[in-house]
Order: sequence, then structure tokens, then C-alpha cells
Amino acid sequence: MKEILHYFPNLSQEQVQQFERLKDLYEEWNQQINVISRKDTENFYERHVLHSLGIAKIIRFQKASEILDVGTGGGFPGIPMAIMFPDVQFTLVDSIGKKIKVVNEVCAALGLKNVTGLHLRAEDVKGNFDFVISRAVTQMPIFINYVRNKIKKERNNKLKNGILYL
Repeated sequence: MKEILHYFPNLSQEQVQQFERLKDLYEEWNQQINVISRKDTENFYERHVLHSLGIAKIIRFQKASEILDVGTGGGFPGIPMAIMFPDVQFTLVDSIGKKIKVVNEVCAALGLKNVTGLHLRAEDVKGNFDFVISRAVTQMPIFINYVRNKIKKERNNKLKNGILYL
């Protein structure tokens, strides 16, 4: 947790509490479903949360921006980003239903109202978004084909709408 506070010292008390609870929630779920690699639990904040928050170092999403997280798995980068940007709407999708169950349960436990978890493939998602985010889903050219028609043309943020791929 100290890693997050080092890079993001201006978090609200609620955000700090949500980030603090995150590791315990994932450890509980990891006992039932393999959400993240068991060897990564010791480095959870560095390898999963902080890595996901790298996006927050390059852009501050405007209120009411809509973000699609494709291939979210257990909720990365979407859930840490949703904690960081509570006024932004996040849609997290994955083709594996049990992982979306974890996403929805973790979000409910944290009180995140700005996240919708959907058991869908990227190409089946309806609507358009300001940004599409993802983390190591597939090769970039393949990923672009999945999501190129999901990006809004009108701009809501300083950075041009598009793909943010970790």
C-alpha cells in the first residue's frame, strides 16, 4: 500500500481505505478462483495495482468519461482505475464468467458504483467509449481490430480518445 501512497499522495480517505481492502478481497477470492497468480500476492500492490495505475500518471479523465476495460480478468486495470477516478464510468468485460463474478463482488464490497462488469467478448460490447484500456490481452494489431469501432469520435478529455494498453 505504501507504494501507492508514494506515487499518489493526494488520495482521499475513502480511496485509501478501498485500496487497503483490495489485497484482502483478492486473497479471499484467490482461494476459490485463480484470479491472480498465487506467487504475485506478496507483490500485489506493485505488480497489479500500481501497474494498473500507470495510466493515471499520463491522464486525468474528465467527469463522466466512459472507459472500457477489455479482458479485465479479475479487474485489472479497471478496478484500481475506478477507485482513482470515482466520477468516471468504467465497463469491465471478460469472456470468462467466473472472473466477472469476482469483479462484481469486489466492486460491491468496495462500494464502487462506477463499475459495470459484463461477461462478454470485446466485439460484443454495445456502445462507444472515450477510452479503451487493457493489460496484456493479445498482440496489439489483433487488439486494435477488436476495439477500433468502440471509441467515440467526439472528445471529452485533453488527450485524444483512443486505446491505453499496458
